Amino acid sequence: MRREILLLAMGAVLAAAPGVWAASENVVMVGGQPMYPAKTIVMNAVNSADHTMLVAAVKAAGLVDALNSKGPFTVFAPTDEAFKDLPAGTVEMLLKPENKATLTKILTYHVVPGDYTSTDIRRMISQGNGQATLKTLEGGTLTFMMNGSQNILVKDEKGNVADISIYDVKQSNGVIHVIDRVLMPG
Repeated sequence: MRREILLLAMGAVLAAAPGVWAASENVVMVGGQPMYPAKTIVMNAVNSADHTMLVAAVKAAGLVDALNSKGPFTVFAPTDEAFKDLPAGTVEMLLKPENKATLTKILTYHVVPGDYTSTDIRRMISQGNGQATLKTLEGGTLTFMMNGSQNILVKDEKGNVADISIYDVKQSNGVIHVIDRVLMPG
């Protein structure tokens, strides 16, 4: 009897294994943590060790509920290193309650309505003769271009260029692309 129960249990585990493997194929590691496609942008971002400043900024701007909503959204997520590259004192200044409007403007400049994968952006660049633009939630535009055959660059309205270091982090309400620079609206 015990042997039969053990065999049934082993059979159940083996039967479930293909589903487990299939589900884990879409999990991308960001900041040392898995980003699960079934979770929202915010639910995943809070676990990334590379995005603690971005999460703090999203909370300070009151954008948690918006980025947890249905979407879809494409987020260009600057790493903590990108925030550290800003002039000294900038992050601290932006996190003050009296600067919430400015912080919100900067953060929503990193968000595009819709679900744009790297394949979509590359196709748009190809169709646009080397460049493509997308309108952000803030109302400005981001310009995309290729750097080589695979790497996509993002240029803000001030002319700063960010490199996408991790592509296509699928979320239940969109997709995240990790970038190495904080983008600034014009």
